[in-house]
Amino acid sequence: MEKLPISVFIITRNEADRLPRVLLAVREWVSEIVVVDSGSTDGTQDVARSLGARVLEHAFAGYGPQKVFAESQCQSLWLLNLDADEEVSPELAAAIKREFRAEGGPQASAYRLPILPLFEWQQHGHPWTAGHKPVRLYRRDRAGFKADVVHDSVLVREGKIRTLKGMVLHRSFRSLTHHVEKVNGYSSMQGAKLAGEGRAPGLLALLFTPPLAFLKQYVLRREFVNGIDGIVTSHMYAFQRFIRIAKAREAERLAKKRQAS
Repeated sequence: MEKLPISVFIITRNEADRLPRVLLAVREWVSEIVVVDSGSTDGTQDVARSLGARVLEHAFAGYGPQKVFAESQCQSLWLLNLDADEEVSPELAAAIKREFRAEGGPQASAYRLPILPLFEWQQHGHPWTAGHKPVRLYRRDRAGFKADVVHDSVLVREGKIRTLKGMVLHRSFRSLTHHVEKVNGYSSMQGAKLAGEGRAPGLLALLFTPPLAFLKQYVLRREFVNGIDGIVTSHMYAFQRFIRIAKAREAERLAKKRQAS
C-alpha cells in the first residue's frame, strides 16, 4: 500500500499503555510518525520506537509550544496531529485516504476532524456527542499551531477548511481518578492564565458556572443519549469548569496578599 504524504506527530509523557492503539491506527498509511516526549519514565519512548515512530526528547514548555516544536521536526507537507489518548477510526482513515487519492489531491488547506469522547469502559459512543471538531490535518505552509501555553489550537492562515466524516476516538481518561488528576493539573494552568489576564471570577460566575456547564454538556452537547454515562460525563465537565475559575480566584487573592505584605 502506498503511504500518504502525511506526518503524524504526537506529544507524550508516560503514555506507554495507550500509545500502541494510537500508532497502530495510522502507521500503515502515513509516511512518518514523530513522537515528542517530555521525560517519560514508563517506557513510552521504547514503545513508540518499537511501533515505527521517530522519537525526540524535548522539555515541556506548554501544550502549544510543544506542538510547535513537534511540527518543526516533521518532514511532510501535510501534518496530522493526534494526542496520545486518541485513535483515528477506520471510517476517518478511509475519508482521509479518499481525500488524498482523489484527482488533484486535497482540495482544502486544512480539515476539521470530529472528536468522539469515550471513557475507557465505553465500547461505543454516540456520534451526536462529537461536537468538538478542531483542525488537526493541515498543510504546514498554510496553517500551524499557536504557541499558547494552555490552549493548543491550529491557526489557518490561508485557504479553505473542510470537515471530514468519521471520528477521532478520544479516550482522554483512564478512569475517573485519572480524570480528576488531569483536570487538577490543567485547571491550575488555566486558573493562573485567567488571573494573569485580570479575569478572576465574581460571585455570579462561581454560583452559576457548575449548573450551566452541566446543562451545556448534558443537553446542548447531547450527552443525554449516553444514559448514565452521560450524567457522569456532564457532572465531570461541570467540575472541570468550576475548578478552573475557583483557582483563578485563588491566584488573584494570593497575588493581592503578596502585594499588600
